[in-house]
Amino acid sequence: MSATTIAALIDALGDASVQVVDLTQPLSERTPVIQLPEPFANTPPLRRRELSRYDDRGPMWAWSVLEIGEHTGTHFDAPIHWISGRDGEDVASVPPSKLVGPAVVVDKTAEVQRDPSYLLTVADLQHHEREHGRIPDGAWLLFRTGWERHAHDAEAFLNVGENGPVTPGPDAAATRWLAEERAVAGFGVETVGTDAGAAGGFDPPFPAHNHLLGAGVYGLTQLANLGELPVTGALLVVAPLRLVDGTGSPARVLALVPA
Repeated sequence: MSATTIAALIDALGDASVQVVDLTQPLSERTPVIQLPEPFANTPPLRRRELSRYDDRGPMWAWSVLEIGEHTGTHFDAPIHWISGRDGEDVASVPPSKLVGPAVVVDKTAEVQRDPSYLLTVADLQHHEREHGRIPDGAWLLFRTGWERHAHDAEAFLNVGENGPVTPGPDAAATRWLAEERAVAGFGVETVGTDAGAAGGFDPPFPAHNHLLGAGVYGLTQLANLGELPVTGALLVVAPLRLVDGTGSPARVLALVPA
């Protein structure tokens, strides 16, 4: 990219012909976190302990200690999060060039409205490409489902029924196709995890984690405001902590969008 291109982008941000859309859910003690059945260990919700607040403990400053799971709120999944990617990158090892790339939005909001367990298929992805062009190398594929409307109601967001969670996600064939047939950088969703709620019963179990992380494709979860993005033409910026040995990290996710 030339200096002229950078200058043009700076000008476009200044005159609002390019806008910044925040795709990050607010993070608080009330942020929903995934709930695994026994005997598996669960991540705790965000907790904070106040160190000082303009008082005798620190008269001119306020700060707190945070306890937070790597996979809490809007967060990034590194390959080592899953056994299939155990020899891959931790969060700190991810090349920064892969954290910036074109966004491609596949919108199945209407389908999920009718069926909250809707599964994204290879046919869906191929239909999308026929209408909008091939998914570019290095792109972030974002699966829009409308699930963000539940983001501040933990019960509705996790949507656990008698047979387990009922949330949308990709089927096993779609994740294998993305991992083997396309060179995407990452896959993002509005739900609590990149897999569908029923994915523990798929073959293989949790195929988004298994196929994508195993192929070095990153994950993003609990995204917001995907409806403000065009189908193609936005630039995604993903900013996890540079956490050594991190399997994941809460992240700020932004999109640069033509006005």
